[in-house]
Amino acid sequence: MTEQSTVLVVGATGSIGVHVVREALTRGRHVRALVRDASRAARVPEGAEIVIGDLTSAETLADAVAGVGSVVFVHGSHGGRGVAEKVDYGAVANVLTVLDGRPVRIALMTAVGTTDRANEGHDWKQRAERLVRASGNRYTVVRPGWFDYNAPDERHIVFRQGDQYSTASPADGVIARDQIARVLLDCLEIDAADHRTLELVAERGAAQEDLAPSSRRSSEILESTAHSTCRTCLSPTNRPPCGTT
Repeated sequence: MTEQSTVLVVGATGSIGVHVVREALTRGRHVRALVRDASRAARVPEGAEIVIGDLTSAETLADAVAGVGSVVFVHGSHGGRGVAEKVDYGAVANVLTVLDGRPVRIALMTAVGTTDRANEGHDWKQRAERLVRASGNRYTVVRPGWFDYNAPDERHIVFRQGDQYSTASPADGVIARDQIARVLLDCLEIDAADHRTLELVAERGAAQEDLAPSSRRSSEILESTAHSTCRTCLSPTNRPPCGTT
């Protein structure tokens, strides 16, 4: 297994991160799991490489990023003044700083409603999205709906665009945690997902075996709305300041 096939999971001990690690291992990927201290390593599925580092401190992340070919960001804070800046934004900024321009493929998880600036946590998630878009790397931003509020028969994956749902409730859309992990990893491999921002929810029906057609459809949706007016910046452009696309 070459270093370039290694995927770094930032937030590996979280409720989405453990699913990402497990799914990536199932796919035969070499997984490097970033954990804050050794006591948290037991949460990481067996088979992953454990590396200790503090995502809020760039100086501790050199071993984490060394030689990786892709990074999946599934970290997140519970808000609070200053915390979102250090965690939601800071982790992305620090990893990119330590990479120092070396190209990697990035999948960044934020949240549905990220462009709603009334929420401080979402504001910093949005800033993290901007960093990824400006990094020069191939990337996909995935904004999932509410975790695990889906009914057992709601497994049909749907991509949306435009961030038009911001009720701060499951009415914004729902999705299972394992499906979030699946989509994040698929986005590393599907060309149509590159340089895309996808809002991820599930509807009634079975999960698709192959998401590539769904990503292509999402690509078509994004292309068709690329010059529409963004609700946040109110600027008709294909690269709005808010980073919707």
